[in-house]
Amino acid sequence: MYDMKYVLDTDVIVAGLRSRTGASRQLLILLSQRRYQALASVAMMLEYEAVLSRIENLAAFNLTIEEIERFLDSLAMWITPVAPFYLWRPQLRDPADEHVLEAAVNGDADGIVTFNHRHFQTAARRFGIATLKPGDALKRLEP
Repeated sequence: MYDMKYVLDTDVIVAGLRSRTGASRQLLILLSQRRYQALASVAMMLEYEAVLSRIENLAAFNLTIEEIERFLDSLAMWITPVAPFYLWRPQLRDPADEHVLEAAVNGDADGIVTFNHRHFQTAARRFGIATLKPGDALKRLEP
């Protein structure tokens, strides 16, 4: 059904809500149109909620907490849940990033979309998963 499966790091979600024209925003639009499959774990959804609900982000997005909650509800409908399974941990320097790699590995993702390419590249490559900036992920979705 889907040609590509991506895990969207939290920084990509934030960038998509901050800019109306960037590649991250386009990835959110294409996700809502079901043009690719996005994978996330419960831990990732909780991180999305915590980060998007920060006062400074609400101000930058020019959104209310209620609007963020509606966005998160929609995001939860668009995302394919991935169950945690992590016998191979730790793989990354930052333990807070492990759940992103975990979702990508357990969901058989084609790529992790992130601005923190260096954080994931070596470990993701071990599992045959690409690390992509939002613009590169968009290019892979072009027909």
